[in-house]
Amino acid sequence: MKTNAKRLAIWLCMVGFVVLHPAMAGAYTVSTVTGNLLLTPKHGGDGTAWGRTNCVGCHFLQNIHEKAPNIRNWVLYKGTATCTGCHGTNGTNAPRRCVICHNATDLATSPRQGGVHKHDFSVKKDRPLGDGDCLTCHVKPDMDGQFERDVDLTAIRDASGSFSPYTSDTDFCLRCHNRDHQPAGVRIKPRPSYGLNDPLVAIEDDYTLIDRHGWVNGGTGPYPGLRGKKFHYADEVACTDCHVMHGTRNPKLILDDTRKGSNRLLKTLPKPYKARVHDGNYAEFCVLCHRMEDPSVEEGAYDAGNGLSGVHDVTSDCTACHTHGEPVKGGL
Repeated sequence: MKTNAKRLAIWLCMVGFVVLHPAMAGAYTVSTVTGNLLLTPKHGGDGTAWGRTNCVGCHFLQNIHEKAPNIRNWVLYKGTATCTGCHGTNGTNAPRRCVICHNATDLATSPRQGGVHKHDFSVKKDRPLGDGDCLTCHVKPDMDGQFERDVDLTAIRDASGSFSPYTSDTDFCLRCHNRDHQPAGVRIKPRPSYGLNDPLVAIEDDYTLIDRHGWVNGGTGPYPGLRGKKFHYADEVACTDCHVMHGTRNPKLILDDTRKGSNRLLKTLPKPYKARVHDGNYAEFCVLCHRMEDPSVEEGAYDAGNGLSGVHDVTSDCTACHTHGEPVKGGL
C-alpha cells in the first residue's frame, strides 16, 4: 500500500512539474528522429541549462539514449566526455570530441581508418586525425547510421555564394578544391612542383572538362573494359571512389582497400581487394575497376599484384601517360 502511494505521489509531482514548467516539458528536441543533435541557447526549455558543463547534473547516464541503443552503449562506456562530440559545446569552451569514439579501435569500420595518409589538412606532414579535422567536414551529423550529404556534411557555399544542396559527393569536395571560390577560412594553395595545374585547386575545372572518365564525349552507351559491365559513359566517378579520407597506406589519398571506396565497385567484385601504389605504379589500383577486353595486349593477362588482371604494362610507371586533367589518356 505504501509503495503504491509513493508511486502516485511521484507521478503527481511529475505532472505538476510539466504543468508549472511547460518550457521544460518541451525542452527535449534533441533526437536522431528529428536529426537535430546540437544544443541551442534554449537548452533546458528556457535556456537555464545553456552554458553548463556538468551534464550528469540533469542527465543520468543510465537513463539517456534509451531509444538509441547503438549510441547508448558507447556513452555508458565512455562517459560524459562523449557529449560534446554529438551535441556541441552547449555554450562553453569545452572541446568537441569525435575520435574518442570514432577511432580504429572502438569503431574500426565507422569509418575504416587504417593507413598513415589521411585528409588531415596538412600537405607537408602526415599526422593523426584530430577532432577539428572531423568537424571541418562533419559539423552536425545526425548519427542515425545513414549517410545523407545535406545532413552529415558541413554546409559550404557554392560558387554563387549560396548554400545550395549538394548534387553529389564530389560537389562537396569541389566547394573547397577550386581556384577562385574557396570558402572563408580555407586557403588551399597550389604546390610549387605542380603550379597552377595542381589538382588540389585545378580539379574543379579538370573534373568538369575531363576527369569524369568519359562523361563529356563518350555518349550514353556502356563503357567497355570495366568490371561487371554495369557502367556507362554517362556515369561519373566520384572523388571518394578513388580517394580515401580517413586513412590509406597509399600516397595522394589513393584507395588501398575496396571496402573504403565505391559501393558500386564492391558489387562487381567477389571479395575485398587491396591496392598498393608505389613508384608511380598504380596497376593494383586501376585493375580494381578496369579490365581490358583483349587481355593479350601489353601484359593485360598478368596479375597486377593483388590477384586481379586486366590492365596493361602492370610493371610500369603509369603516370607517364595518365595524370589528373590530361585531355589524352586522362585517368588518375
